Amino acid sequence: MPRMPRMPRTVRGKRRALQAFMLLTVAALLPSAWLHMTTDGRVHAVGSAPSAPVTVVFGAGLRQDGEPSQWLAHRLDTAAELYHSGRTRALLVTGDNSTDDYNEPDAMRRYLIETSGIPADRVVTDYAGFNTWNSCARARSVFGVTDALLVSQEFHIRRALALCDAAGIDAHGVGVPERLSGVWIFSTLREMAGAVTAAFQAAFTPSPDFPGPRETSLDEILSEAS
Repeated sequence: MPRMPRMPRTVRGKRRALQAFMLLTVAALLPSAWLHMTTDGRVHAVGSAPSAPVTVVFGAGLRQDGEPSQWLAHRLDTAAELYHSGRTRALLVTGDNSTDDYNEPDAMRRYLIETSGIPADRVVTDYAGFNTWNSCARARSVFGVTDALLVSQEFHIRRALALCDAAGIDAHGVGVPERLSGVWIFSTLREMAGAVTAAFQAAFTPSPDFPGPRETSLDEILSEAS
């Protein structure tokens, strides 16, 4: 049976252990600090969000019946409010459709049309938004998005902003507030690990899992709406 590591007994050993712990803590927090610094001033409530031609809505899971999860529904409600208030002209819903029986984008599109009253010809689907980086990279390279509002929960929106920046999108974010809960706390803590991954993706901008071909549906919507 492996032995548990022993605490240092000497003053010097304890000092070094404390210094090592502090260095590790700072290193763990640096990516989160980077997210806050690079996105400062660009996270808004719905009422104060600037206008943008496109709003990108990120997937957030489905219920067992295939309908949007509560958090995803809140994102879609927020995007619909942006559309109805005239702040955006088209909605790009991006999520996971990696298996035949799991289709986030179609569920998001259906919700916007049937529940939120968004015209069907104003909603575009991205079926390969498997994670935040894929969604941002494909929004730029596949759908041609250069200027957008992003919609996600408050704990995630800064990571989405930083990654869409790295992908070449001039973006502002709308953070969806949620009540404090165990899931909220877990998701917030998970964002610390997500920030580390985001820093790598922003630095190296890897190609999305499915990089193309170029889609013109958003271009057509925006040219008609202008």
